Amino acid sequence: MDIQGLPGRLLADLGPAIASGEIPAGTVLRAEELEERYGVSRTVVREAVRILESMRMVTAKRRVGTTVQPKAQWDVFDPMVIRWRLAGADRPAQLRSLGALRLAVEPAAAALAARHATDDHRRELSALATELTVSARHADLTTFLQHDIDFHATVLRASGNEMFAHLGDTVGAVLTGRTEHQLMPHRPEPYAVRLHREVAEAVCAGDAELAERAMRTIVAGALEELSATLD
Repeated sequence: MDIQGLPGRLLADLGPAIASGEIPAGTVLRAEELEERYGVSRTVVREAVRILESMRMVTAKRRVGTTVQPKAQWDVFDPMVIRWRLAGADRPAQLRSLGALRLAVEPAAAALAARHATDDHRRELSALATELTVSARHADLTTFLQHDIDFHATVLRASGNEMFAHLGDTVGAVLTGRTEHQLMPHRPEPYAVRLHREVAEAVCAGDAELAERAMRTIVAGALEELSATLD
């Protein structure tokens, strides 16, 4: 979700403040106070609150106001919530929990992709594996990141499981956060690039066991590197 204009600027302040605990659960945010503090209209406040409600970070009730909800209630899969949590003190816990999610889902998705991928999926994965190799060779981290996001999203879609496919944006937010917060190597590791090629080749060959094993090695390796960096 890309929010533009005044609602986006208000969210850019409120979202991270709620995610970091600066505005703790139970706090009541009153529209008139937000209008005065941020110099925005009631319409802008309502739009920002509506978006925060859709993420379950707040609830709004008449004659009560907007109440900040505890983390257990949030839509923790929302890419914007992930981005806000990664920007604050919650970053280590967020990265570890997302790494564990990837480890549980992506190897299974790769195995399913080997069985259910369409010809278009196979062509896309092969092309992305090549592009990853080229961008890694040139140490172009920006291009590499986009290709990496597209690669993992394509595997999730190719699995044929709509629940897995829906996690593409979540995985993309994780990969983006690791890069933005300098938790990735300055140059992509050759073994990781090779493993992405192995996943693509296994999916194209219909080898579910190899696809699952290669993807598990990718995600487990990323989680181990992350833990070492955070520790």
